[in-house]
Amino acid sequence: MEGDCYAATNNIIFNKASKNIIGGNMNRIQQLHKIGQSIWLDNIERSLITSGRLAELVDMGIRGVTSNPSIFEKAIVGGAAYDDDIARLASSGKSAMKIYEAVAVEDISLAADVLRKVFNESCGEDGYVSLEVSPLIADDTETTISEARRLFKLIDRPNIMIKVPATREGMPAVRKLIGEGININATLIFSVSQYEEIAEAYISGIEDLIAAGGDPSSVASVASIFVSRLDGKIDPILESMGIVELRGEIAIANSTSVYSRFKEIFAGERWQALSEKGARVQRVLWASTGTKNPEYSDLLYVYNLVGPQTVNTLPGKTLDALIDHLLVEETIMRDPESAKKAIERLPQIGIDLDKINDMLLQEGVEKFAVSFNSLIDSIESAMPTDNLLNGFADSLH
Repeated sequence: MEGDCYAATNNIIFNKASKNIIGGNMNRIQQLHKIGQSIWLDNIERSLITSGRLAELVDMGIRGVTSNPSIFEKAIVGGAAYDDDIARLASSGKSAMKIYEAVAVEDISLAADVLRKVFNESCGEDGYVSLEVSPLIADDTETTISEARRLFKLIDRPNIMIKVPATREGMPAVRKLIGEGININATLIFSVSQYEEIAEAYISGIEDLIAAGGDPSSVASVASIFVSRLDGKIDPILESMGIVELRGEIAIANSTSVYSRFKEIFAGERWQALSEKGARVQRVLWASTGTKNPEYSDLLYVYNLVGPQTVNTLPGKTLDALIDHLLVEETIMRDPESAKKAIERLPQIGIDLDKINDMLLQEGVEKFAVSFNSLIDSIESAMPTDNLLNGFADSLH
């Protein structure tokens, strides 16, 4: 089995021949996997797991699950599924922070168990569930490292990925954690340069792991590129300038540029030497791919980003649209020159893409922090006064 897994994870052919449009008896999720793209679900909540719906989606071809503080806030605060757990944990004297962690870890663990068969059958390529470190420590490298270690050990499953924001402080954390054999989902990536730094952190981490005598085939990582938020920021600027022809194009063009660098980085001599030792490619993961502008196709960021060795994580509404009417074909490198020209035009019209991407990163961290704080506040408001006092005392120790 080990030999079979090694062959499967290292048989990577970027420019493989494939039919332009794939059909047959496979559903659309399975058709995408045939091309080389894995579809993950960008959502987690207790009822999704306990009702059997997640298992059904896995049977349909879903190959992973991602979460973030906003998703957990919606799940825990938005319904009654967690009320009993919160009451039980509060009565035992747990703080709101400890209650959140307990229910989040349980959800992540249960989802990982459902996806374990995908992990096993894919030799560790897919089947992962991601849990993010607290966004409140995004500017603290050492605390991020210690929290990632703790969560990975606490959940104690091989198909867990710890999400680390790709901030300046997060970059060295990614390298350190990969070097320790911890699966990492590097998140909140917006720019090509930011992606390049994360790829370097991953490759350096793999080199560290090998130098320490570790097995590089035992660790996996994805680099999560946030897509639609870029158009959300640039489109209003273009509209104010009367430049309508670039609306809805920059996010895809930027993602195409990232994918081009991905292909170059993971085809070079340095990477090939690591690949021969069993190292896995750090796949690009497309995040924030739900369409927010009603003027655009509901699958704009899904259809145009289909390519080998990629992952697309989708919210439920976008996944439903994919299942219903996505035209499945390999698209991402269909016209890289046009993508390059669109990006090159931005400075000509006075738009600083790097500055906007830096702004989006900062906003992304802040939004998750707001959601996280709101979640903790909501749990606290549901706790009796005596439990709040116990929780406060617990937090001091």
